[in-house]
Amino acid sequence: MSAAKAFLILHGKQALNEDVRAAVEHQRAQGWELAVRLTWEAGDAQRLVHEALDAGYTHLIAGGGDGTLRDIAEAMAKADAQASLVLLPLGTANDFARAAGVPLEPLHALALLDAPTRRIDLGDADGELFLNMATGGFGSQVTANTSEDLKKVLGGAAYLFTGLSRFSELHAAYAELQGPDFHWKGDLLALGIGNGRQAGGGHELCPSAVADDGLLDISILPAPQEVVGTLKGLMEGGWGMDNLFVRARLPWVKITSAQGLSINLDGEPMVQEASRFSVRQGALQVHLPVDSPLVSHQG
Repeated sequence: MSAAKAFLILHGKQALNEDVRAAVEHQRAQGWELAVRLTWEAGDAQRLVHEALDAGYTHLIAGGGDGTLRDIAEAMAKADAQASLVLLPLGTANDFARAAGVPLEPLHALALLDAPTRRIDLGDADGELFLNMATGGFGSQVTANTSEDLKKVLGGAAYLFTGLSRFSELHAAYAELQGPDFHWKGDLLALGIGNGRQAGGGHELCPSAVADDGLLDISILPAPQEVVGTLKGLMEGGWGMDNLFVRARLPWVKITSAQGLSINLDGEPMVQEASRFSVRQGALQVHLPVDSPLVSHQG
Protein backbone atom coordinates (compact mmCIF):
# COMPACT_ATOMS: atom_id res chain seq x y z
CA MET A 1 0.00 0.00 0.00
CA SER A 2 1.42 3.32 -1.07
CA ALA A 3 2.10 5.88 1.66
CA ALA A 4 0.15 8.34 -0.51
CA LYS A 5 -3.18 6.67 0.26
CA ALA A 6 -5.47 7.69 3.09
CA PHE A 7 -8.85 6.57 4.42
CA LEU A 8 -11.30 9.26 5.58
CA ILE A 9 -14.01 8.23 8.04
CA LEU A 10 -16.53 11.06 7.90
CA HIS A 11 -19.52 11.61 10.17
CA GLY A 12 -22.67 11.20 8.11
CA LYS A 13 -23.91 14.70 8.96
CA GLN A 14 -20.93 16.10 7.04
CA ALA A 15 -21.69 14.31 3.77
CA LEU A 16 -22.77 17.54 2.05
CA ASN A 17 -20.08 19.77 3.58
CA GLU A 18 -18.67 21.61 0.57
CA ASP A 19 -15.54 22.70 2.46
CA VAL A 20 -14.71 19.07 3.20
CA ARG A 21 -15.34 18.09 -0.40
CA ALA A 22 -13.05 20.87 -1.63
CA ALA A 23 -10.34 19.86 0.85
CA VAL A 24 -10.50 16.23 -0.28
CA GLU A 25 -10.26 17.24 -3.93
CA HIS A 26 -7.29 19.48 -3.13
CA GLN A 27 -5.41 16.64 -1.46
CA ARG A 28 -6.19 14.37 -4.38
CA ALA A 29 -4.72 17.00 -6.68
CA GLN A 30 -1.59 16.96 -4.49
CA GLY A 31 -1.14 13.25 -5.17
CA TRP A 32 -3.04 11.65 -2.29
CA GLU A 33 -5.52 8.89 -3.02
CA LEU A 34 -8.34 9.46 -0.53
CA ALA A 35 -11.05 6.91 0.10
CA VAL A 36 -14.11 8.38 1.86
CA ARG A 37 -16.57 6.40 3.99
CA LEU A 38 -19.55 7.77 5.95
CA THR A 39 -20.89 6.78 9.34
CA TRP A 40 -24.63 6.23 9.77
CA GLU A 41 -25.19 4.64 13.17
CA ALA A 42 -23.43 3.61 16.36
CA GLY A 43 -20.52 1.27 15.74
CA ASP A 44 -19.84 2.44 12.19
CA ALA A 45 -16.66 4.34 13.10
CA GLN A 46 -15.13 1.28 14.74
CA ARG A 47 -16.17 -0.98 11.85
CA LEU A 48 -14.67 1.40 9.30
CA VAL A 49 -11.39 1.60 11.22
CA HIS A 50 -11.05 -2.17 10.92
CA GLU A 51 -12.00 -2.00 7.24
CA ALA A 52 -9.21 0.52 6.64
CA LEU A 53 -6.62 -1.42 8.62
CA ASP A 54 -7.53 -4.72 6.95
CA ALA A 55 -7.09 -3.02 3.57
CA GLY A 56 -3.57 -1.94 4.56
CA TYR A 57 -4.12 1.80 4.94
CA THR A 58 -1.40 3.49 6.98
CA HIS A 59 -3.08 6.93 7.16
CA LEU A 60 -6.57 7.34 8.61
CA ILE A 61 -8.54 10.59 8.91
CA ALA A 62 -11.21 11.18 11.55
CA GLY A 63 -13.79 13.69 10.31
CA GLY A 64 -16.37 14.78 12.87
CA GLY A 65 -16.83 16.07 16.40
CA ASP A 66 -15.07 15.08 19.61
CA GLY A 67 -17.16 11.91 19.91
CA THR A 68 -16.24 10.71 16.42
CA LEU A 69 -12.56 11.47 16.98
CA ARG A 70 -12.67 9.53 20.22
CA ASP A 71 -14.39 6.50 18.64
CA ILE A 72 -11.79 6.29 15.88
CA ALA A 73 -8.82 6.86 18.19
CA GLU A 74 -10.09 4.17 20.57
CA ALA A 75 -10.63 1.65 17.78
CA MET A 76 -7.13 2.26 16.38
CA ALA A 77 -5.49 1.90 19.80
CA LYS A 78 -7.39 -1.28 20.68
CA ALA A 79 -6.39 -2.75 17.32
CA ASP A 80 -2.76 -1.87 18.12
CA ALA A 81 -2.66 -0.18 14.74
CA GLN A 82 0.60 1.03 13.27
CA ALA A 83 -1.36 3.51 11.14
CA SER A 84 -1.37 7.22 11.93
CA LEU A 85 -4.33 9.54 12.40
CA VAL A 86 -5.20 12.97 11.03
CA LEU A 87 -7.84 14.98 12.89
CA LEU A 88 -10.45 16.74 10.75
CA PRO A 89 -12.46 18.66 13.39
CA LEU A 90 -16.04 19.25 12.27
CA GLY A 91 -17.99 19.37 15.53
CA THR A 92 -19.38 22.15 17.69
CA ALA A 93 -16.76 22.15 20.44
CA ASN A 94 -13.69 20.53 18.82
CA ASP A 95 -12.03 20.74 22.22
CA PHE A 96 -9.08 18.42 21.64
CA ALA A 97 -8.31 19.79 18.18
CA ARG A 98 -8.43 23.40 19.35
CA ALA A 99 -6.09 22.73 22.26
CA ALA A 100 -3.72 20.82 19.97
CA GLY A 101 -3.57 23.65 17.46
CA VAL A 102 -5.20 21.63 14.67
CA PRO A 103 -6.72 24.02 12.10
CA LEU A 104 -10.50 24.11 12.01
CA GLU A 105 -10.59 24.79 8.27
CA PRO A 106 -10.83 21.43 6.44
CA LEU A 107 -8.31 22.48 3.78
CA HIS A 108 -5.63 23.23 6.38
CA ALA A 109 -6.53 20.29 8.62
CA LEU A 110 -6.10 17.79 5.78
CA ALA A 111 -2.76 19.39 4.93
CA LEU A 112 -1.48 17.75 8.13
CA LEU A 113 -1.32 14.51 6.13
CA ASP A 114 2.15 15.71 5.20
CA ALA A 115 3.11 16.70 8.77
CA PRO A 116 5.27 14.45 10.95
CA THR A 117 3.57 12.17 13.47
CA ARG A 118 3.78 12.27 17.25
CA ARG A 119 2.92 9.47 19.64
CA ILE A 120 0.37 10.63 22.18
CA ASP A 121 -1.32 9.05 25.16
CA LEU A 122 -4.94 8.06 25.55
CA GLY A 123 -6.93 8.02 28.77
CA ASP A 124 -8.31 4.70 29.97
CA ALA A 125 -11.52 4.55 32.03
CA ASP A 126 -11.84 0.92 33.07
CA GLY A 127 -11.13 -0.17 29.51
CA GLU A 128 -12.99 2.60 27.71
CA LEU A 129 -10.46 4.88 26.01
CA PHE A 130 -10.74 8.64 25.57
CA LEU A 131 -8.71 11.10 23.57
CA ASN A 132 -9.44 14.33 25.38
CA MET A 133 -11.02 14.32 28.82
CA ALA A 134 -13.29 12.60 31.30
CA THR A 135 -15.55 15.16 32.96
CA GLY A 136 -17.97 14.94 35.83
CA GLY A 137 -20.36 17.20 37.71
CA PHE A 138 -22.35 20.14 36.44
CA GLY A 139 -20.19 20.65 33.36
CA SER A 140 -20.81 17.13 32.13
CA GLN A 141 -24.55 17.57 32.69
CA VAL A 142 -24.52 20.72 30.56
CA THR A 143 -22.62 18.94 27.77
CA ALA A 144 -25.03 16.01 27.80
CA ASN A 145 -28.13 18.23 27.82
CA THR A 146 -27.14 20.72 25.10
CA SER A 147 -29.41 20.08 22.12
CA GLU A 148 -28.18 19.51 18.60
CA ASP A 149 -30.49 22.26 17.31
CA LEU A 150 -29.00 24.78 19.74
CA LYS A 151 -25.49 23.78 18.64
CA LYS A 152 -26.44 24.49 15.03
CA VAL A 153 -27.68 27.97 15.91
CA LEU A 154 -25.11 29.07 18.50
CA GLY A 155 -22.11 26.84 17.90
CA GLY A 156 -19.83 26.54 20.94
CA ALA A 157 -21.84 29.23 22.76
CA ALA A 158 -24.66 26.70 23.06
CA TYR A 159 -22.90 25.11 26.01
CA LEU A 160 -22.71 28.44 27.85
CA PHE A 161 -26.35 29.21 27.07
CA THR A 162 -27.46 25.81 28.35
CA GLY A 163 -25.34 26.23 31.48
CA LEU A 164 -26.88 29.60 32.27
CA SER A 165 -30.43 28.38 31.64
CA ARG A 166 -29.88 25.40 33.95
CA PHE A 167 -28.00 27.29 36.65
CA SER A 168 -30.86 26.80 39.13
CA GLU A 169 -30.22 23.05 38.88
CA LEU A 170 -26.62 23.42 40.04
CA HIS A 171 -25.86 20.96 42.78
CA ALA A 172 -22.79 19.28 44.17
CA ALA A 173 -21.79 15.65 43.83
CA TYR A 174 -19.73 13.74 46.36
CA ALA A 175 -16.58 11.94 45.30
CA GLU A 176 -13.44 10.48 46.79
CA LEU A 177 -10.34 10.31 44.59
CA GLN A 178 -7.11 8.48 45.31
CA GLY A 179 -3.86 8.22 43.39
CA PRO A 180 -0.10 8.09 44.04
CA ASP A 181 0.51 10.47 46.97
CA PHE A 182 -2.90 12.03 46.37
CA HIS A 183 -6.16 11.78 48.29
CA TRP A 184 -9.14 14.11 48.10
CA LYS A 185 -12.74 13.68 49.13
CA GLY A 186 -15.68 16.00 49.41
CA ASP A 187 -18.43 17.72 47.46
CA LEU A 188 -17.52 19.03 44.03
CA LEU A 189 -19.15 21.01 41.26
CA ALA A 190 -16.91 19.87 38.42
CA LEU A 191 -14.21 17.29 37.76
CA GLY A 192 -11.79 17.02 34.86
CA ILE A 193 -9.45 14.09 34.22
CA GLY A 194 -7.53 15.35 31.26
CA ASN A 195 -5.32 14.01 28.54
CA GLY A 196 -6.25 17.26 26.78
CA ARG A 197 -6.88 20.70 28.21
CA GLN A 198 -10.41 21.85 27.56
CA ALA A 199 -13.97 20.56 27.51
CA GLY A 200 -17.51 21.79 27.08
CA GLY A 201 -16.78 24.13 24.21
CA GLY A 202 -13.53 25.77 25.29
CA HIS A 203 -13.48 25.66 29.10
CA GLU A 204 -9.90 24.92 30.16
CA LEU A 205 -10.43 22.50 33.02
CA CYS A 206 -6.87 21.16 32.76
CA PRO A 207 -4.87 24.10 31.38
CA SER A 208 -1.42 22.54 31.80
CA ALA A 209 -2.10 19.12 30.32
CA VAL A 210 0.09 17.67 27.60
CA ALA A 211 -0.86 14.52 25.74
CA ASP A 212 2.48 12.72 25.67
CA ASP A 213 3.76 12.85 29.26
CA GLY A 214 2.26 9.61 30.61
CA LEU A 215 0.16 11.55 33.12
CA LEU A 216 -3.44 12.62 33.59
CA ASP A 217 -4.18 16.13 34.79
CA ILE A 218 -6.75 16.11 37.59
CA SER A 219 -8.81 19.25 38.22
CA ILE A 220 -11.44 19.39 40.94
CA LEU A 221 -13.73 22.37 41.54
CA PRO A 222 -14.90 22.00 45.15
CA ALA A 223 -18.46 22.91 46.09
CA PRO A 224 -18.98 26.42 47.56
CA GLN A 225 -18.94 25.34 51.19
CA GLU A 226 -15.40 24.04 50.72
CA VAL A 227 -14.31 27.00 48.63
CA VAL A 228 -14.99 29.27 51.61
CA GLY A 229 -12.09 27.62 53.37
CA THR A 230 -9.74 28.81 50.60
CA LEU A 231 -10.67 32.48 50.99
CA LYS A 232 -7.21 33.45 52.24
CA GLY A 233 -5.55 31.74 49.28
CA LEU A 234 -7.93 33.44 46.87
CA MET A 235 -7.06 36.86 48.27
CA GLU A 236 -3.34 36.18 48.08
CA GLY A 237 -3.70 34.87 44.53
CA GLY A 238 -5.61 37.87 43.22
CA TRP A 239 -9.07 36.27 43.29
CA GLY A 240 -8.38 34.34 40.09
CA MET A 241 -10.85 31.58 39.20
CA ASP A 242 -7.95 29.20 38.74
CA ASN A 243 -7.27 29.35 42.46
CA LEU A 244 -10.56 27.61 43.17
CA PHE A 245 -9.36 24.32 41.69
CA VAL A 246 -7.56 21.43 43.36
CA ARG A 247 -5.08 20.06 40.82
CA ALA A 248 -2.75 17.08 40.48
CA ARG A 249 -0.86 15.22 37.75
CA LEU A 250 -1.03 11.45 38.16
CA PRO A 251 -0.43 8.26 36.15
CA TRP A 252 -3.72 6.92 37.53
CA VAL A 253 -6.54 7.90 39.84
CA LYS A 254 -9.37 5.94 41.41
CA ILE A 255 -12.82 7.22 42.26
CA THR A 256 -13.50 5.07 45.31
CA SER A 257 -16.86 6.63 46.13
CA ALA A 258 -19.23 8.73 44.08
CA GLN A 259 -22.73 9.95 44.80
CA GLY A 260 -24.61 11.83 42.10
CA LEU A 261 -21.52 12.06 39.88
CA SER A 262 -22.08 11.35 36.18
CA ILE A 263 -19.03 10.95 33.93
CA ASN A 264 -18.63 11.88 30.26
CA LEU A 265 -15.80 10.72 28.02
CA ASP A 266 -15.07 13.34 25.37
CA GLY A 267 -18.61 14.65 25.77
CA GLU A 268 -20.35 11.27 25.59
CA PRO A 269 -21.98 9.74 28.71
CA MET A 270 -20.25 6.59 29.91
CA VAL A 271 -22.19 3.37 29.48
CA GLN A 272 -21.16 2.22 32.96
CA GLU A 273 -19.59 3.87 35.94
CA ALA A 274 -15.81 3.96 35.92
CA SER A 275 -13.70 3.68 39.02
CA ARG A 276 -10.13 3.73 37.73
CA PHE A 277 -8.63 6.15 35.25
CA SER A 278 -5.15 5.56 33.87
CA VAL A 279 -2.92 6.34 30.89
CA ARG A 280 -2.18 4.27 27.82
CA GLN A 281 1.13 5.87 27.06
CA GLY A 282 2.05 6.44 23.41
CA ALA A 283 -1.06 4.56 22.27
CA LEU A 284 -1.70 6.59 19.12
CA GLN A 285 0.29 8.19 16.30
CA VAL A 286 -1.22 11.53 15.31
CA HIS A 287 -0.24 14.14 12.73
CA LEU A 288 -0.04 17.43 14.63
CA PRO A 289 1.34 20.90 13.93
CA VAL A 290 5.04 21.06 14.79
CA ASP A 291 4.33 23.73 17.40
CA SER A 292 1.31 21.99 18.95
CA PRO A 293 0.85 23.12 22.58
CA LEU A 294 -0.46 19.67 23.54
CA VAL A 295 2.84 17.83 23.08
CA SER A 296 6.13 18.29 24.84
CA HIS A 297 8.89 20.04 22.94
CA GLN A 298 11.98 18.74 24.68
CA GLY A 299 15.32 19.19 22.97
